[in-house]
Amino acid sequence: MPHLRIATVNVNGIRAAARNGMGAWLDAADVDILTLQEVRGQDEHLEAALPGWTFVHDEATAKGRAGVAIASRVPAVASRTDFGAIDFDSKGRWIEADFVIGDRPLTVVSAYVHSGEADTPKQEEKWKFLDAFEARLAELGQDDGALALVTGDLNVGHRELDIKNWRGNRKKAGFLPRERGYFDRFLGAAGQTVEGVDGSTGTGLGWVDVGRTFHGEVEGPYTWWSMRGQAFDNDSGWRIDYHLATPALAERVTAYHVARAAAYDQRWSDHAPVVVDYTY
Repeated sequence: MPHLRIATVNVNGIRAAARNGMGAWLDAADVDILTLQEVRGQDEHLEAALPGWTFVHDEATAKGRAGVAIASRVPAVASRTDFGAIDFDSKGRWIEADFVIGDRPLTVVSAYVHSGEADTPKQEEKWKFLDAFEARLAELGQDDGALALVTGDLNVGHRELDIKNWRGNRKKAGFLPRERGYFDRFLGAAGQTVEGVDGSTGTGLGWVDVGRTFHGEVEGPYTWWSMRGQAFDNDSGWRIDYHLATPALAERVTAYHVARAAAYDQRWSDHAPVVVDYTY
């Protein structure tokens, strides 16, 4: 059965990733759609790094920061960057592209959630983003049978299984109970009242965490490791890069893997690509 291979990766700067080996990985990966975060460049840099690909790209307001893109072998038929309230600057953090695969429409999102910092204005921006995220997921998933996928560096470890050192991070951005509560609602049973780990209640949206569903109740597999110390060598990482799929799309998953580099010096980003095959 034909498959559509979709990969997501925070490149930590497209120019640096290209210099450090991204192209060789991509040549061998047989990817159809590639979603990127932290592009930190302009269209010309994407064109140089991804010859032969088509792409849609949203730069951040601040030059050299954030930036999201969706590259594909077949051009998107439409794209959008509108996200959240008018007074909220989401540029470089959310882009949607529509494709027609076979005879079915598919919406793919590349998202880069703020890293945040507990009890600071940076965290307030993250709360605003997560509020807009929740509202948009409800819209994208409202039709039964819709094929939609949100990918990217979402900067939240949902469960204890998603962070090696979860005990030491319970009061830090990326594993705050309130952040995790959003994911409880994103992934909770559609239309049902969900109680979050933070004690909040809300309506479940019914989306599927492809990585957790595919691997089950195991630690990781992690997708990001600090460049400091021995985090990569010890596999002391975080699973913060996701494929969140509507139920109709999640049913089409045939393979999932984290393309972790074989060695520290072979990495071209501090994140590893997350690669999923979907049938169509």
